[in-house]
Amino acid sequence: MSGIEEALLVLADGTVFEGEAIGARRDDGITSGEVVFNTALTGYQEIITDPSYAGQLITFTYPHIGNYGVTSFDDESRRPFTRGIIIRDMARRRSNWRAEGDLQSFLQKAGVPGIAGIDTRRLTRHIRDLGAMPGAFGTASQSALLAAAKAEHGTSGVDLVSLVTCASPYEFAFTGSNGRAPKRVVAYDFGIKTTILRHLSGIATVEVVPADTPASEVLARNPDGVFLSNGPGDPAAVIGAPQIIDGLLGEVPIFGICLGHQLLATALGADTYKLPFGHHGGNHPVCRLDTGAVEITSQNHNYAVEDGSIGPKVEVTHRNLNDGVVEGLRSLDVPAFSVQYHPEAGPGPHDAAYLFTMFDELMDSVKGTN
Repeated sequence: MSGIEEALLVLADGTVFEGEAIGARRDDGITSGEVVFNTALTGYQEIITDPSYAGQLITFTYPHIGNYGVTSFDDESRRPFTRGIIIRDMARRRSNWRAEGDLQSFLQKAGVPGIAGIDTRRLTRHIRDLGAMPGAFGTASQSALLAAAKAEHGTSGVDLVSLVTCASPYEFAFTGSNGRAPKRVVAYDFGIKTTILRHLSGIATVEVVPADTPASEVLARNPDGVFLSNGPGDPAAVIGAPQIIDGLLGEVPIFGICLGHQLLATALGADTYKLPFGHHGGNHPVCRLDTGAVEITSQNHNYAVEDGSIGPKVEVTHRNLNDGVVEGLRSLDVPAFSVQYHPEAGPGPHDAAYLFTMFDELMDSVKGTN
């Protein structure tokens, strides 16, 4: 990487950080978004390409980013939807047998701006204390960056799902080998990750459909189950999704993850709210309430289900041990369950991969009673 170009990061409250420009460049020298932080130690490519980061600037708390390069297998979506990345140090040289290229070239090709040389420890403490807030970085003047940060809307009330969902249905082939015909699962794409599709394909042929696909069209496909994917932003802004899910409840087994969890909860009568700085990382402890087991989980969300709004026909199955946030739900009268975290990891621990088996078994049990 040649030629260091000085840049600034300016938060909406006026806090300024000095750094250097990396990745793609904007003509006006300004990149803005909601600033959040991720505590994962590895998996920067999966994080950058996770559609759930649409509208946000990702701060990596791990100081050294880019050291093992990039590979197309680790892409979680067709392109990155994050507004940009904020890091401490960009590796100038990659070293890994899987690497197909370096992170700097990847960011440039994908059109993702970044800023390096930032005191990410100070920035993380600031966000942790004051909450996620809009910010802007780039080579423009400090006053221009501050104005852009103050003008940034953030994610509240913004429908970001329409930005990331697929334009038309497509199929992800069955990869399992259980000696029986594969099931068929329809997956709603609210911003689905490729790693989730790989897990689902181990139990079923998966047809991915756009986020606004009517329930009647999905049921006409006669699926064994429906999956509600992760995705970006405010669940209250995904207009129509709870009504679609309501049309599926009781008709077919349902499994939801992350935004899918929040939308299922909404369809079941619960409310959602925004967390101060969200959960982003691969080290969040969650208690599985029926066994008392603790799972270390991968998480990426700024919104959560309001505990007091959950009705008597819905059971809380998992809780976050850091702050008590509802991490899992199960309907008591229809075959539907969900988790707030990411059992597929990508990146992160695999403690909760059993949930895909639970979905498989739920589909079997419903099929056996029909």
